[in-house]
Amino acid sequence: MRHLTILILSTLTMNLSYSQINEIGVFVGGSNFIGDLGATNYISPNAPSIGFLYKWNKSKRHSWRASVIYSDLKAYDSKSDDPRRQQRNYDFDSNLLEISAGLEFSFMDFDLHSGEKIVTPYLYSGLTTTKHDDYYYLNGTQTPDNTSSWAIGIPMVLGFKASIIKGFVFGIEVGARYTFSDGIEGSLPADPAKQAYRFGNINNNDWYVFSGFTLTYTFGENPCYCFN
Repeated sequence: MRHLTILILSTLTMNLSYSQINEIGVFVGGSNFIGDLGATNYISPNAPSIGFLYKWNKSKRHSWRASVIYSDLKAYDSKSDDPRRQQRNYDFDSNLLEISAGLEFSFMDFDLHSGEKIVTPYLYSGLTTTKHDDYYYLNGTQTPDNTSSWAIGIPMVLGFKASIIKGFVFGIEVGARYTFSDGIEGSLPADPAKQAYRFGNINNNDWYVFSGFTLTYTFGENPCYCFN
């Protein structure tokens, strides 16, 4: 029985080691905010963002993905098409750190060991947790609350990736993040004592968008993709 157990564990370990490939790399691009302050354009990057990402390719179509992205998120009422926001003329600048994990689905087979040049569009979604500084507005001026909060969200990413040079994957993607928070820009202060300073529609939660490029380096064993 002991020998049978060892044989089964050895077989499973061997199958796992040959059924995966890893990617590690960077994300470089821009960000924009959609909420109760600033412009309402869905894709309009106005601040830099940079991050790191890792993928574990379970099959030719599915990859588990994790990332950490930092951005100096900004928004300006003066850039809005809404005359009421232009007249209000608020603006904010916040440090934002996002941690995300989920599943990436490729529309076409993406076998990194085929030896061929391959391309495919893809979708990514999962969960995010985002750390942001807390603010409120005093006499129209963004005022730090000297605290920070975490906002849970859902990423919705559409991208296109290609493996043209062996060992590297280049991608371009646009990803909106819906958050379960209405306080990223300070329209709903985190401090209950400052609720008098809230503004905007408290029934609409905040969104932000990352647009940019990814470059990953691939490593790992040649996968068998036995469970497609």
